[in-house]
Formats: sequence, C-alpha cells, structure tokens
Amino acid sequence: MENRTVGYLILAIAILIAFMIFSFNSAMADIIGTSCGHGPECPMWGNLEFQTNVSLGLNIFVALIGIYLIFFAKSQTIIKKIIKPQMKLTKPKKSNYSDAIQKMSKEEKTIFEKFFDTDGPTYQADLVRDTGFSKVRITRILDRLESRDLIERKRRGMSNIVSLKR
Repeated sequence: MENRTVGYLILAIAILIAFMIFSFNSAMADIIGTSCGHGPECPMWGNLEFQTNVSLGLNIFVALIGIYLIFFAKSQTIIKKIIKPQMKLTKPKKSNYSDAIQKMSKEEKTIFEKFFDTDGPTYQADLVRDTGFSKVRITRILDRLESRDLIERKRRGMSNIVSLKR
C-alpha cells in the first residue's frame, strides 16, 4: 500500500477511537455522578480524568503518525534488477596451455585438443564419440586433467559438461 493510503487509514482509526473515548467518558461521568455522593472530591473523578488524559494522549500520537504518513512520508518503489555479468566467450588459445600440453600423454593431448576444436565446453559423451575411447578411459583421463586443474566437469542431468578452466 502507499504511505498516503495507510496514513488515511490510521487517521480514520484514530477518529473512531476518539469517538469511543468521548462516549465512554460521558457514560462513566454519568455513572460516577449518580453513584458517588461526595461531589468533585470523589477519587473516581480523579481516576476518570487520568484515564481520559492517557487515552487522548495515545490517540493524538496515533493521529500524528497518520498525518505524517499522509503529508510527509515519501513512497518508495522497490526496483529489482537482475544484473548478469557480461562475459565475452573467447576461444581458448593453445598458447595459454603450452606448458601443460608438453607434459601430457598422447591420450590426454587427443582429448585436450577437442576443446580447441569445439570452441569451449563439450559433453563428455561427445568426447567418447569423437575419440573412440571407452567411457571409462575418458573418465580416467578427465580425472587426471581435472586433478591438474586444467578442466572442470559439471553435472547436467545424466551427463557431464567438460570445459577448460583457465
């Protein structure tokens, strides 16, 4: 809700409470007037006056909150904007991995070359199909490459996506 609408609602409630306070006080004054024969010195009149002042003070405080919301509080709109990082996908370069490629076995080089051919991430099943190696062999080779922090595997449903890490 808008602050102004809430302010009007609170002010209406404060007016309703003020009406209830005055009607209650007039009823209590009639009851005290008929039951108390001591006149204005009766302690019931003092209690009625104290309770009236406290209730009116609280009611004025509530009304002031309503007036503040109507005239002075500014409405705030919450804007949610999801910012996605703008990353440019660059084709991986062999020169970045030259030291690592020299230390690889022939099988590891074969699989590692596939990442440069596909321009980035590829499914592990595609590596099995393209290289002709068994699933177990591919998995073990990828484990070795992953332990050297060269690649990264992410689970996607029933298959893995393999991508270069650097």
